[in-house]
Amino acid sequence: MPVSPDREAEFAAFVGTYRERALSTAWRLCGGDGALAEDVAQEAFIAAHKALPRFRGDSRMSTWFYRILVRTAHKQRRKRAVREKAAALFGLEAPRSARTVEGDAPLRRRIAAALDTLSPGQRDAFVLVHMEGLTVVEAAEALGAAPGTVKSHVHRALVKLREALADAYELEGGTA
Repeated sequence: MPVSPDREAEFAAFVGTYRERALSTAWRLCGGDGALAEDVAQEAFIAAHKALPRFRGDSRMSTWFYRILVRTAHKQRRKRAVREKAAALFGLEAPRSARTVEGDAPLRRRIAAALDTLSPGQRDAFVLVHMEGLTVVEAAEALGAAPGTVKSHVHRALVKLREALADAYELEGGTA
């Protein structure tokens, strides 16, 4: 099914507007792995373009795209986990992750590590609601979940993150 020129132009404008935001969201969803985040964002935009004829416009394009982005991030994280497990099983060196970039601030690494301890549902809900600014209803639509489920995931994520990052203020030179 062909895409109308108006829809194609709308998508092109969307890509221009959301490119950086998609990359930062993918970085958060991928546990701070910059190279993986770039792959995820690019793959999500390609998948969205291919699916554009099926976009009905019932929701905002951004909400529709976030759903594609989250699914793509899950798929890539699973692939990475399989590669790492296979490497460990055969005693090979796992592919070096871009997660440990020398220039990263210690707090940024701690936050990425703390996000990595969350379940996928908690991480996705937290990133979309608290880091991307979606409402609970928008996040629920993007995740294909009930709003109550998203609220629960966000609450549990906040509890875990507060616990994991309780001493972060002192790490950055602050005083309690």
